[in-house]
Amino acid sequence: MATKIGIRQLVEFVLRKGDLVETKNSQNTALAGARIHRQLQSHRSFDYESEVYLKKAVTMNDQEYIISGRADGIQTTDDGVLIEEIKTSDQAYEDLTENTNDLYWGQVKVYGYLLLQDEDYQEVTLQLTYFQVTNEKITKIKKVFTKTQLTKFFNKLIAEYEYWLKLRADMRKTRNASIKDLAFPFPEFRTGQHELAGAVYKTIYLQKRLFVEAPTGTGKTISTLFPAVKAMGEDMIERLFYLTAKQSTRHVAEEAIQMMEENGLHIKSITLTAKEQIKFVEEQDLLPEENPYMIGYYDRLKPALKDILTHEDVLTRPVIEKYARKHTLDPFEFSLDASLFCDVIICDYNYLFDPLVYLQRFFTESDPDNFFLIDEAHNLVSRSRDMYSAEISNQPIANLLKLAKKDKTQASENLQKQLKKVRRCFKQISDDLEDQDEYITDEAPEKLLKVLRKFDEFITDWMQQQKPSELTKSVQDYFFDCLTFVKIGNLYNDSYHTRIVLEGNLVVVKQLCLDPSEFLDNSMKLGSGAVLFSATLTPMDYYQNVLGGIDNSLAYRLPSPFPPQNQDILVTQYIQTTYSQRQYSENAIVSSLKTMIEAKTGNYLFFFPSYGYLRQIEDAFEKACPDVKVIEQQNEMDSIARQEFLEQFQADPKETLIGFCVLGGIFSEGIDLDGTRLIGVGIVSVGLPGLSSENNLIRDYYDQDNGKGFAYAYQLPGMNNVLQAAGRLIRSSRDVGVILLLDQRFANSRYTTLFPNHWKNYKRIRSLPQLKETIDGFWKNLD
Repeated sequence: MATKIGIRQLVEFVLRKGDLVETKNSQNTALAGARIHRQLQSHRSFDYESEVYLKKAVTMNDQEYIISGRADGIQTTDDGVLIEEIKTSDQAYEDLTENTNDLYWGQVKVYGYLLLQDEDYQEVTLQLTYFQVTNEKITKIKKVFTKTQLTKFFNKLIAEYEYWLKLRADMRKTRNASIKDLAFPFPEFRTGQHELAGAVYKTIYLQKRLFVEAPTGTGKTISTLFPAVKAMGEDMIERLFYLTAKQSTRHVAEEAIQMMEENGLHIKSITLTAKEQIKFVEEQDLLPEENPYMIGYYDRLKPALKDILTHEDVLTRPVIEKYARKHTLDPFEFSLDASLFCDVIICDYNYLFDPLVYLQRFFTESDPDNFFLIDEAHNLVSRSRDMYSAEISNQPIANLLKLAKKDKTQASENLQKQLKKVRRCFKQISDDLEDQDEYITDEAPEKLLKVLRKFDEFITDWMQQQKPSELTKSVQDYFFDCLTFVKIGNLYNDSYHTRIVLEGNLVVVKQLCLDPSEFLDNSMKLGSGAVLFSATLTPMDYYQNVLGGIDNSLAYRLPSPFPPQNQDILVTQYIQTTYSQRQYSENAIVSSLKTMIEAKTGNYLFFFPSYGYLRQIEDAFEKACPDVKVIEQQNEMDSIARQEFLEQFQADPKETLIGFCVLGGIFSEGIDLDGTRLIGVGIVSVGLPGLSSENNLIRDYYDQDNGKGFAYAYQLPGMNNVLQAAGRLIRSSRDVGVILLLDQRFANSRYTTLFPNHWKNYKRIRSLPQLKETIDGFWKNLD
């Protein structure tokens, strides 16, 4: 079967040269570009044909490829034939770089070559039509090329590209040969691992979507990566994306790839690191035109790619930085370019799902060669709502006007006029609400969006004329916020509500996506299938619903691989933690936690639904247990502070250590305190998110959709936080300990039905004496 190569992909890879110019911030989206294309095409003559598909089969590296693309328009008359290529952008045509022009013309020259192969014409007229979005100015340039000229151009293009095809084909041949004999990188499968690997392989074969709940210790990462790599060796897929929410899980995926490499695998894998994290320190305050890592970037790119692809298989951040320095390339952009040659791409969720930052080089259209492994999928629920929501306020405007007034130029006066138009719009919103502090509607904020679109157009042009200053930096920050708000506004549908909040003169407008499932579904359709997995996907139909898989996915649950007797799950029925009862239950909570730690010296984590509740109980606990060492999670902790916190949990401690933490926080998931580093977890309350207008909107939306509004907005997100926190305890077969659930609601069937299968032996505790007897008995039986 011949492999397709897009004309734009071919031209851009071979012809791109010169400096790396960061993409101008523009609201010229693909949808807007398509609309402009249709608008221009509709005004052409009757003999003009739009969107003409052209293709040609060529043999490169002893394999057949189809070079194909759609010409925007072809006009055939008695005088000859004309091919039109339409380009849209915010920049003036005169400001385009020489290389951008070369890329535009290179694309239309390939169209010309393909057309002349099937026609009797000896020459063709090529027309570049450039539409400047900001002022709707149209520039048309025509050039005539002969068949001989275009043939020479095309053959040279193919000759250059063939080297890279051969390199990719050789890597693929080596990869598949190594996969054929690749064995599972452990002596034997754990309980459930073989079944999970089989389910993943079958999902890839059937091009389906699979939701998997695999308890802690199942070895989810290797159990999904290994069968996916095996499927790659059978040419079922060509590229695997391993998508995660946290850096720690990206490291686990890297380790799994490294383990298979040590077992004989030869595969190109890369980890994409966020731009702000991987950027070299010396680049931070430089403009692109002054940055040595961007000047002449494309002139050095291909030698760097040859170098890294020849000498490295696992392209982690340190490896990328090493070769980026060696060849003086921006490391983030270099990682994106190198990813085109990689088989496994490990990256954050947003590279696939975020409508503002997704990887355009992979996800502009569907590609059945792509497959997605989505780790810790429970995190995607809240993350995706954030991705598809946006808010804007009038707060920065006053300071921007103040900064602008210092500048007496005409450009500054024009800026002030535009800022005042935006300010007036916010004022009108405020006046319309009269005495209301909050207003919620299912209608898009069209008046504000209209004003912000014009503001964005003005700023796009204005910024290009300005030199760096405090004003331009501040304007740019607000411009980015406005641009995001407008782009999210373009997505507004029935799953959205608009929330407007007034606080004095402050006006905040938020477009809130209540149900991102359709967007997630469409993103996953960009590949042949996906596996979404987590230790906590209960109830399964909830996650299938909110993550875009209810109608087209499979579900699979694995048993825990560890003996159930290794943990005691205790539900205290004598404690109420509802807000109205908290002051009355404080003594019972402290006494229960004290009973828990007195049974055995060791390390414990206690979790609470909020910092306020945490500190209330912590103060009382320290008075009751003044000799016990206590550490507390802080509201904001960087990676160093986080590591220092975890390092205090040492194996086989001589004295008890208590960590007070917050449910849903940085220590409630993604950390491993194995063995005797952690022997008990106490969870206070069922973890319901705080009552809020936005959570109530989610509740009302799902009440109307399926009658489960409270569960979807409050109960299930809260219970997921509980299960994640409890999951910190049993991380390996030698881990043992007690999980103490301090809230009588946990004993209600509304919650017990949400307990995972390996919690089925939970015990109801009706008094402090019974709690002491049960915990003492648990530890005695293990001795």
